[in-house]
Amino acid sequence: MRSAPAPTPLPRVLLVDDNRDGLVVRTLLLEEAGFQVQAAACAGEALDLFSSTRFDVVVTDYRMPGMNGAELIQQLRACDAHTRFIVLSGFVEPLGLTEANTGADAVISKSANEGAHLVRWVKRLASASFRKPMATQNVERPRARQGNLAN
Repeated sequence: MRSAPAPTPLPRVLLVDDNRDGLVVRTLLLEEAGFQVQAAACAGEALDLFSSTRFDVVVTDYRMPGMNGAELIQQLRACDAHTRFIVLSGFVEPLGLTEANTGADAVISKSANEGAHLVRWVKRLASASFRKPMATQNVERPRARQGNLAN
């Protein structure tokens, strides 16, 4: 008798934000979309979780005490080139945040449409085509600015 194939594991997401309410809402949103989510209230907690668990996507707030999202991404990317990163910020335009200056694969503005953009980008970045390290990818990465999903 053949055994049933092992279930495909759900993509793992690390969500980092110093705003507890933001963590709760985004965690519920991503879990409802079918992701396994672990939340960290600061960059230090995120570093600890990242050292013991493999994540497909890390979603981080930009402005946090101690270490901002770009600094966190730089440290985490050095540990695992396969992980993809999303920066969330309510200050995308005023701070001029882009993928290039944050190290993120996508930058999303906190807005009324944030939830839909976040779920789409996490799905996109967690897909198999984005699992290769950046240096060996042959496809052009999608670009996002302020939640724009156009490639």
